[in-house]
Amino acid sequence: MTTPPPSLRATAWAAAVTALHCAPVVSTFGPLRNRAMPRLAGRGRADHVALTFDDGPDPRSTPHFLRVLDSQGVRATFFLLGSEARRSPGLVREIAAAGHEIGVHGWLHRPLLLRGPRATHDDLARARDAIAAITGSRPTLFRPPYGVMSTAAHVAARRLGLTPVLWTCWGRDWTARATPESVHRTVVSDLRGGGTVLLHDSDCTSAPGSWRSTLGALPRILDTCRQRGYTVGPLRDHGWPGSGGSVGLRPARGNTAGH
Repeated sequence: MTTPPPSLRATAWAAAVTALHCAPVVSTFGPLRNRAMPRLAGRGRADHVALTFDDGPDPRSTPHFLRVLDSQGVRATFFLLGSEARRSPGLVREIAAAGHEIGVHGWLHRPLLLRGPRATHDDLARARDAIAAITGSRPTLFRPPYGVMSTAAHVAARRLGLTPVLWTCWGRDWTARATPESVHRTVVSDLRGGGTVLLHDSDCTSAPGSWRSTLGALPRILDTCRQRGYTVGPLRDHGWPGSGGSVGLRPARGNTAGH
């Protein structure tokens, strides 16, 4: 048997490593994820809907969402960017003090497929530790930017004590064409009991001002959930396999730096 030349073996090895790194991308396809990956999709108990927000905190927009949620008596899960949390630590503390759950959305909103294992670990650890330093509690939930996981992200999340969770329905609220009506319509078209809703309380990676459409749709979404008999709350109350009945923040102990 002829042995392949070193260059060919190196190419094959690189291709195999790349394929392994990118394999979790299949979870980006919502219908497949919702059917075959209920834990990653955030499927919980049938009478509950988990409400989640990404890309904050933003002092221009997040306080408006906090006021609406408070007026409705609803708590949610906020997946925060570490870089934004560092800019607005008071707002992070306000989110936590209001009883909302806080998860990690990474330090920067960049695709994890473009990052190697060490860079991925450092990004998640930096965001986790920044949030822990601000709130005094360590996050236990993680949502990747764009909802795209990689093998390195799964490994890093496990080592850092973070449970990945995506969503079962969204509002497509990040576009310039979004309106309160379109956001509400898009969410409720796929809304089912046990589902996890993705919305955005910031436009830092979306069309400028798009958060206003989300804000306008929020009361309507909550009303629809109530009309369908669903309780709305954070992932910690979702009866979701990844929650384990625990909260999304746990007390930080000692040095929270990742290893």
